[in-house]
Amino acid sequence: MRIWILLPLLVGCAGSPTRHVEDAGAIGPYSSAVVAGDFVFVAGKIGERGSSFEHEVETCIDAVERTLADLDLNLGDVVETRVYLLDMERYGDFNAIYAKRFPDPYPARTCVAVAGLPGGARVELQVAARRR
Repeated sequence: MRIWILLPLLVGCAGSPTRHVEDAGAIGPYSSAVVAGDFVFVAGKIGERGSSFEHEVETCIDAVERTLADLDLNLGDVVETRVYLLDMERYGDFNAIYAKRFPDPYPARTCVAVAGLPGGARVELQVAARRR
């Protein structure tokens, strides 16, 4: 059964070159995004730190949006998100902003609390998108 679930993804990427998108502002050895066929996998993005949590979330989503725009995509093309929160008490605050920024129907999503994030961030957002 598991093979059948992965089959559409594998077939969708078959024969398509994989392209890695670099970001001069990356804070580690990773690609900012990877394009594999119709799918785009955007590495985790963080927002401006030292500001309010809400501003950090907004600028985090802005960073994701910029990477998608560079690849002629937008938040409406996102099919999955992974959210990493330093403090799960901010889950409701995050959701309020997320619901305003991402179009309905919303992407599939996972949200987990973590002990720490790079650069002292309070939130990190990773997405996968698909070209229509």
